[in-house]
Amino acid sequence: MARADEPQAADKFQKILFLGNSITLHGPSPKIGWKGNWGMAASAPEKDFVHIVTRSLAKSSEKKPKTLVKNIAAFERQYVTYDLKQNLKEAFAFQPDLVVVAIGENVPKLETEETKMQFKASVDQLLKELRTDNQPTIIVRSCFWPNTAKDAALRQACQQAGGIFVDISSLGKDESNYARSERDFQHAGVAAHPGDKGMQAIADAILKAVQH
Repeated sequence: MARADEPQAADKFQKILFLGNSITLHGPSPKIGWKGNWGMAASAPEKDFVHIVTRSLAKSSEKKPKTLVKNIAAFERQYVTYDLKQNLKEAFAFQPDLVVVAIGENVPKLETEETKMQFKASVDQLLKELRTDNQPTIIVRSCFWPNTAKDAALRQACQQAGGIFVDISSLGKDESNYARSERDFQHAGVAAHPGDKGMQAIADAILKAVQH
């Protein structure tokens, strides 16, 4: 039975939008030995952070939340020129009441003040577009592979949008959170993604933020 201070979180979130990169969702890619169609490199769909978060929020809710999960790695790589309204039409039309933004890892290095400002401005715009009439709860998490410049821009944009920033930078510093510590992979890039332990830790951090 849920505690008196808990149920509203789960009941409130009936439409959850996840915007991320390969850690959130990656389709099969034989050339790198990845056969899944879920968050890389969890061992099974139910082990990735998207499924763990959704399952946990569904537990104390009367009905299972609807989810929309989108890989927006193209936004990360081309944040200056990316057409948000055109490319994320479906996401904006979804009208979520909870948004989890899990990006940053594919953003090219922010080595100048100009690129830092441009990236922050692009994230500002993304979060602004997400703030629809129903005023969703917005969660932005830091990078799994910690990066001071990227994480600072994400934090600032999140705070400006009235979102909740989740700092997971410590997770990437712990080798046991990487998939390569759990099993062997033919591709080092896949192996450098969070494994089941890392995915659980990311989910726990997000859930803690949501339920407070």
